[in-house]
Amino acid sequence: MGFGVTELIIILAIVLVLFGAKKLRNIGGDLGGAIKNFKTAMKDEENASKTTDTENTENTEKKEQLDNKEAGTTIEGTVEHKTKDQV
Repeated sequence: MGFGVTELIIILAIVLVLFGAKKLRNIGGDLGGAIKNFKTAMKDEENASKTTDTENTENTEKKEQLDNKEAGTTIEGTVEHKTKDQV
């Protein structure tokens, strides 16, 4: 019950007569431009997402380093304070 080649040709001919070749060309160009803009926006969103993830990771690492300094620890381990009695 699908369309055959002859039916599609007849439908295209009717559409061409109703709208005209110039109007169909403009519609095609507008549709192509919209698709191109959509793809560009999706790529920009993806790049912004990656940048945000990288910034969040860097901020988390910096915060952990500051927290370690405040707690008296270093990246290698804890800092031990020796008193005069222990020496």
